[in-house]
Parts: sequence; structure tokens; C-alpha cells
Amino acid sequence: MDTYDLIIIGGGAGAFAAAIKANELGAKTLMVNKGLPLGGTCVNVGCVPSKTLLWAGEVMHLAKNHKIPGIDMEVKNFDFATVLQHELDLVAKLREEKYEKVLRNLENVTHLEGRASFVSANEIEVNGQKYQGKKFIIAAGSTTTVPPIEGIKEVGFITHIEALKLKEQPKELIVIGAGPVGLEFAQMYARFGTKVTILHRGSTIFRGEEELTTRLAEILTDEDITIKTNVQVKSARKEGDKKIVSYLVEGKQEEVVADEVLLAVGKTPNTKDLGLDKAGIEIDEKQAIKVSPNFQTSQQYVYAVGDVINLPIRQEPTAGREGTLAAENALKNTQNSIDYNTVPWTIFTDPQLAGVGFTEEEQMKRFGTCMCKAVSFKDIPKAIILNRTEGLIKMAIHPETKQIMGVHILAPNAGELIAQAMILIKNKNTIDDVVNSLPMFPTLSEAIKIAALSFTQDITKLSCCV
Repeated sequence: MDTYDLIIIGGGAGAFAAAIKANELGAKTLMVNKGLPLGGTCVNVGCVPSKTLLWAGEVMHLAKNHKIPGIDMEVKNFDFATVLQHELDLVAKLREEKYEKVLRNLENVTHLEGRASFVSANEIEVNGQKYQGKKFIIAAGSTTTVPPIEGIKEVGFITHIEALKLKEQPKELIVIGAGPVGLEFAQMYARFGTKVTILHRGSTIFRGEEELTTRLAEILTDEDITIKTNVQVKSARKEGDKKIVSYLVEGKQEEVVADEVLLAVGKTPNTKDLGLDKAGIEIDEKQAIKVSPNFQTSQQYVYAVGDVINLPIRQEPTAGREGTLAAENALKNTQNSIDYNTVPWTIFTDPQLAGVGFTEEEQMKRFGTCMCKAVSFKDIPKAIILNRTEGLIKMAIHPETKQIMGVHILAPNAGELIAQAMILIKNKNTIDDVVNSLPMFPTLSEAIKIAALSFTQDITKLSCCV
């Protein structure tokens, strides 16, 4: 029987980061992958393809709606199939460059295609062959959750995977769910010309700062996206080529008709077929593997990272970092962990919604009070130059120390801007530190300094650079 220092189950961001670290440490490593191609969700059916299509939609929208005086801009042609093929070609290129080629250069790592299942705490079976490991890292990812909607499986639906490679553009699309995936795909297809309806069970889209999410909902509505909240989706049926979804809202039954139904209500960890019970590995009620802050499962020789675990913020950067730290913890007996309160997140709509640290609600729960300020991008010179003043930035600070506790941004490139806020929160900076900084003028990043200034001054009475 083949024995390895480390066996990694999965082939996505967490698995690759773990493999790279294990290779650096000289550990004999086996990586077992099944399902999505190497690279996992992000490069194949997540971040890379979706953001490519979102950018295409943004270019079209800018050309149509953000006119510059004296310049005639228009979209003369839009070929849905060609745009999607460009996206698929880019995915193939990045998968080869960032995953397949990288794996070939890891001299201590053996790659095996097949479904892994534990047969004991230190042994797995793949394709009928057994492999023994001194340590394990589970990075098996997740799949789209299919909610219990009567008739939905018979009627048929798509997930983000199919939505990225449709042969024909749907004329009408129902999106069930208003998290990051639901909102991004809704706006993407709406900008391509599809009539989109979002059905969401919550009272507001997404979560986080209500001022910002409410504003984003207004922007999406202005783009002719229909958003229904407080919805209980009951059933689906088919009439001819059309799919009809019935739902309750405020006690009344309503229906919406479309060509396709996109499920975007969340993801379920891929733990079902791993044989975790045979290895003594515990999962929670959502099928996620329970881990300690250092990514150790209930079985001391087994670690887990990425979408498959129960820690907060499940996204590409956290999966990758967790993979690196878990490999080091497993092979060197270290106790590395992540402070998730300092990890930013972004929804790549346009404008983007990004945040890091406490929301106002979270700070109220922690301290019983909140020193919070929201600033409109109408007060940011670069936003005025770009004619992109629809956004907001909200900052929360500690009521006594003035330490910055949270920053949330709705703006173009908010995902880029939030990196600065991440450092401020990670380093426990105060608003005085930011006020004394000198961001470049004119840039959208000045918004963070202007938000800090708003706690002590009337920013409408300040000149551009202070």
C-alpha cells in the first residue's frame, strides 16, 4: 500500500495552496481530485468566468448610460455566443497557467483523478485502490444547494455553472436568491438584455449595512431588474417552453414566467460521499466539517479547509490561505489561524458592494452603541469626474479609542478600495491615522479619508485636499 506524508482531497484553491506549501516542506504528497477540473470553482465556474462576463456587461452599460459630453458612444453589436466563448477560452488559459502547469512543477506532489473516500482514520480508497496518509487535508469544496421547491427538479433549473456556458441567451430569467451569486448573475444577464426577476426570502437583498444594500437594490431596480423580497417560493411547473414559478409574498400567491430558473440560494459542502463517519470526522447540521481555529477536524490527523468547513467567510482568498496554514499546521505541528474579522468580501455587481469588519448592527451588539458615519460619493471629487456618484461609504469606529472597526463601500471598484480598509482594521488604526494620511488626488480611495474626516468635520465645507 502506498503511504504519504500528506493526502489532500480536492483540486481547488485550498487544495493547491496546501500542495504548494507541502511541496516546499518536502513532504511526500498525494492530491486526489474528482468533479470540477483542476482549479476548482474559482477558475472554472466561479470568480474568473463570472467576472469576465460581468466586465463585458459593465462595458456595455457604461457605453449606453455614462455619456461623456462631446463623445458619441454606443454598442453597435452584441453577440452572446462570442462573449461566452471568450470567457471559456480565458478559463482554459488560466487553468493551464495557474493550476495544471503549477502542479507539474511540484516535484513532491502526485496527482490522482478519482473520488476519495475514507475507509479508516488514516486510509482512503480511490478507484478501488487504497492509500495511507500520516496527515490529511480535506478541500472538497461545495455545490449549489437545491431548495425544496415542488416540481423544480422535473421542470429543470440552472446553477452558476450552466449559466456560464449557455448556448442561447434566455429572454427571461428567474433568479432565486439574492446573495453574491444571485445579484451578480442577475445584473450580468440584465445588461445583456435578458428580463430578470429576483425572488428572495429575506426582507432585504444580501446582508450587511442596510443603507448600502438598499441603495444597491434601488440601482438594480433602475436597471429594470424586478426584485421581490419576503418571498416564499412554493412550486414550479412547465407550460410549453416556459417555466413558471409560484410564490407567496405578503400572504398572496403570485407567479412569474421565464425561459430559465437560476438557483442561487447558497452552497452545500461536498461531504456526503467522503466516508467521514469511518474516519471519526464530525459535521454540523449544514453538512460542513467542524474544525478548530487551526483547521483541525475532530480527528487529530485530519484537517479541512475551504467551502467544506464551518468557519466564517467561505471564499477564494480564505480557502487559499487556509490551505497554506493547514498544511503547515499538519506537517510542522504549528497552530496557525485566521482572524476572519479582518477578511474583506466583495459582491462584484456594478457598483460593487464590499466590506470588512463590523457592521453597525454588529457593533451595537458588541458595545451597545455605534459611532458610524455614511458618506455619499457625491462628496468624492473622483466620483464626480467619473459621473459615478451613486455610491456610499460607511465607517464604524470604537466609541472610545476611535479605532476603525468596520468599513463598507458601495462604489465602482469597491473590491479594490476595501483592501486599504482591510489593512486599517488589521493594524487597528484609528481615524486620526487616516486623517493624517495623504491619499492621491483625485482617486476613489480618498473616500476612506473623507469618511474618517466626517466624524469630526462637516465635509461639505472642506476643499478637495486637506
